[in-house]
Amino acid sequence: MAEQPDQESKTEEPTPKKLADAIEKGNTPYSRELTMFASLIAVLVSCWLVVPGLSARSTAILASTFANVNDWPLATPSDLSRVLFAATGGVALALLPLFAVLAVAGMAGAMVQNPVRMVLERIRPQASRISLVRGWQRLMGLRMLREFVKSLFKFLAAALVCAIVYYSHETIVMQSLMIEPNRIPATSLSLVLSLLSWTLVVLVALAVGDLMWTRWDWFQQQRMTRQELKDEVKQTEGDPLMRMRLRSLARDRSRRRMIADVAKATLVITNPTHFAVAMRYRMEEGGAPRVVAKGQDRIALKIREVAEANGIPIFEDPPLARALYKAVEVDVEIPAEFYVPVAKIVRLLYADKRAV
Repeated sequence: MAEQPDQESKTEEPTPKKLADAIEKGNTPYSRELTMFASLIAVLVSCWLVVPGLSARSTAILASTFANVNDWPLATPSDLSRVLFAATGGVALALLPLFAVLAVAGMAGAMVQNPVRMVLERIRPQASRISLVRGWQRLMGLRMLREFVKSLFKFLAAALVCAIVYYSHETIVMQSLMIEPNRIPATSLSLVLSLLSWTLVVLVALAVGDLMWTRWDWFQQQRMTRQELKDEVKQTEGDPLMRMRLRSLARDRSRRRMIADVAKATLVITNPTHFAVAMRYRMEEGGAPRVVAKGQDRIALKIREVAEANGIPIFEDPPLARALYKAVEVDVEIPAEFYVPVAKIVRLLYADKRAV
């Protein structure tokens, strides 16, 4: 089993690729307290909107089932099963809206935190899940301490809420022993609503705090060591030597294309051997003269060689050649400050053509 790096050695911020890989593997921040909070809200809404009508429907179903109990044959176990199925089936159908609200609330609490995705990595067998050492580390780690503190907080909060509700409704609780039986469900529902409301008020701080802590802790767990960062750079960008080789090949291809474009030029300005700039200008094409190739030393000589082979005029102007080489990129029109000196050369070029 590969040794996991210590958290103290993870000094680098996680890269976007690191975070994306963790999410793809199902390692996402998840707050159980937020899901529980959403479920409690669903229970409160159900008790407020669904339960009153639900209790009435359930009572009517049971009453209609057992009102004519003498009409149900009970000679065999199958007869009893049919009676129970008729009674519980109707009640279960009446309870279906309540279960639907709870299920939707649970899924909503989870979907708010992370988008739904199918992650097979979570069910893949892993040796770390049955490792005694890793299990002991999980039991004695910071997460278990946090879970213990949360459980203790929820226990104390539940005790406090029960005490508040009891003392605020003490009279109603004592009088419920003497009220009519048909009023007991409404009284119980009122107490449950009060209990749930106070519980939500207390747990909202726990849910928000746990959500923030969970995301911060997850981000901290994704931090990287310097070696992990270097390895990721190699994986994403390749080996440095290979990158240098690829850049060299790209420059060679670009240089060959540039040398081939010298044949399209109309004039070449040289230094005479250290710099060479090939330009193209045609009055019918419009625009300013455009640099099609430029080079220094060996490349400058190659540009001169191609120009001579294609009968392209070569003009020696060292200051202009150096300035053009430094200021103008290939396949770009010359700036305005070069219009006058280049125009003089272009006029000489057209004068020579007319003379011929």
